[in-house]
Amino acid sequence: MSKKWDVKMVALRLEEAAETIKRLPLTGLKPASFISSWPPILREFYEAYGWDEVHIRLGPPSSEAISRMDEVMEWLRWLEPDDVRLLWLRAERVRWKLIQRRFGLARSTVSAHWKAALFQIVAILNRDQFLSGHLSAGQEAQNLTKFQPSLE
Repeated sequence: MSKKWDVKMVALRLEEAAETIKRLPLTGLKPASFISSWPPILREFYEAYGWDEVHIRLGPPSSEAISRMDEVMEWLRWLEPDDVRLLWLRAERVRWKLIQRRFGLARSTVSAHWKAALFQIVAILNRDQFLSGHLSAGQEAQNLTKFQPSLE
């Protein structure tokens, strides 16, 4: 049984993908020449006694979450670069006011662009499900190549 996609499902999947990326291990970010086996130096008295905020990092994501994240990354290829940036900022839960400033648009305009990009993904996902469920394999291949969104 195939599910019919809606805007809320796509938005939640985007948020899950953003969380999954945050949970991926941070290996390979520093060059080997900067790694040290010495403990970090405490520069202030309060650092030694834990007066600052505790930053707890969640464990690595599951393989299913990574697979869903990869699927979302494929969806983003269907959109324009500005729409991808907008969707990703909202997936990371960036406030509308900061997104407004970044794009130089009013909040209602930015929200309309966000919804339009989500609707575009939903339309493509539901169209592909409809075509694969109602056409034979030969007809499906012909029609999908004719209606694929351009990636230029």
